[in-house]
Amino acid sequence: MKIALTGSTGQVGLETIAAARKGVTLIALTRDKADLAIPGMAAEAIRRTRPDAVINAAAWTAVDKAEDNRDAAFRINADAVGEMAAAARAVGARFVHLSTDYVFAGDGAAPLDETAAVGPLNVYGASKLKGEALALENNSDTAVVRTSWVYSPHGSNFVKTMLKLAETRSELSVVADQRGGPTPASSIAAACLTIADSMQGPAGVYHFQGAPDATWASFAQAIFAAAKKPVKVNEIATSDYKTPARRPLLTVLNCSKILRDYGINQPDWRADIAGAVERILTSR
Repeated sequence: MKIALTGSTGQVGLETIAAARKGVTLIALTRDKADLAIPGMAAEAIRRTRPDAVINAAAWTAVDKAEDNRDAAFRINADAVGEMAAAARAVGARFVHLSTDYVFAGDGAAPLDETAAVGPLNVYGASKLKGEALALENNSDTAVVRTSWVYSPHGSNFVKTMLKLAETRSELSVVADQRGGPTPASSIAAACLTIADSMQGPAGVYHFQGAPDATWASFAQAIFAAAKKPVKVNEIATSDYKTPARRPLLTVLNCSKILRDYGINQPDWRADIAGAVERILTSR
């Protein structure tokens, strides 16, 4: 089986490369070959390589910067996604697209299933929601995987930020009224590979995030405990931590559909975090 992968140098991309099973030819569509910012470039790379499936792990993920760069965020998170989905359809390839819990307003009841009303609060979420729509519209064999709070030893993420701050700080203020699910990038990669490999599997939107749900503050406490760092976490409200982009308060996702259709269980981030922290600390 041949799978084309965008975002191969990002958190999920690197874990996808590491997790690819024997017998899978993984084609890394790096930016020099498939720059999503350039109209048509990634789509042409897909048509040229003619994979059996495409995993799109590339995105504009700078949530706050997207507020002042709306066109760029929509180009990468929406327009390019539609182009790639159409190109995948043209070569008979399944399209697996990563999305986000930020498509929700997060102001209602949870857990949220795939039929819950969407309503992004920021440009990033709006661009990702548009990308979902274009992917599903342009390729009927599309699986959209919404995930959240991604962490790994790679790139920039909350776990790495907390560990960096712990080097010089004994006390931190962390938001305690946003609730979601920390999700290991390695688990997302494994889920995407399973869906990509299941050529007769159902298409549509799927939720996938780590369990149990947590707040940023409780997640930070678990990180410091795993790292054996005596950092005091002061719980604060979102209103006390101003950011350019608004964040949803409650994005706990119902992940029963992906379990039913693909046998993919939610990862327990509590069982994963100690190993993730060790990998980060030893890689410095």
